[in-house]
Amino acid sequence: MRRLLFLLPLLAAPLLSGCKGNCRQLSETLCNCAANSVEQSNCLQRVANRASSISPTSDDETLCGQLLPGCDCHTVNTVAGKYNCGLARKP
Repeated sequence: MRRLLFLLPLLAAPLLSGCKGNCRQLSETLCNCAANSVEQSNCLQRVANRASSISPTSDDETLCGQLLPGCDCHTVNTVAGKYNCGLARKP
């Protein structure tokens, strides 16, 4: 029984990490592209604050889910990278 109590938090961690929506995950991915840890922490705090006051629609979540795999810190400063991360609209 003690072993189960010890393992429970480890087993629950992957389940709890899936509670964030696609748009929050996309925002956090962009925060991870920050130049330093202070900017990254500030960005993550802004994301958390906004997430508590704004609820994305299901269409927003779908779009964020489509953008998430293509959003990359290495290309986010290029035109294509901005499109891939949802920071710009295609003309």
